[in-house]
Amino acid sequence: MRLLHTMLRVADLDRSIRFYTEVLGMQLLRRKNFPEGRFTLAFVGYQAESDGPVIELTHNWDVDSYELGNAYGHIAIQVDDVYKACDQVRARGGEVTRDAGPMKGTDSILAFVKDPDGYMIELLA
Repeated sequence: MRLLHTMLRVADLDRSIRFYTEVLGMQLLRRKNFPEGRFTLAFVGYQAESDGPVIELTHNWDVDSYELGNAYGHIAIQVDDVYKACDQVRARGGEVTRDAGPMKGTDSILAFVKDPDGYMIELLA
């Protein structure tokens, strides 16, 4: 067994693809419309789906927004330098919600950014 992907429902697929590719530096791996089901799937990631887990962005054509609920936590992305990654996210128009810094009680450096739909993404060194 292996982890394939994490699915997020998004209100504006093109906006979300721009965020994950232009702000976080992922690649758009594939995109497909399903007219019968009235939805589109787009897969983004740092490597091919055969090489590791990716994110599935699901856009339901008849839904304008979602409530995130209180069970969702975050997606974690490893970066070389959290401080530099935050600067790059801001420069590319992304929102940093917790600046880079140490996690209390550890030597870990982390930050949080928010995607266009409000999903939290943790950056870790």
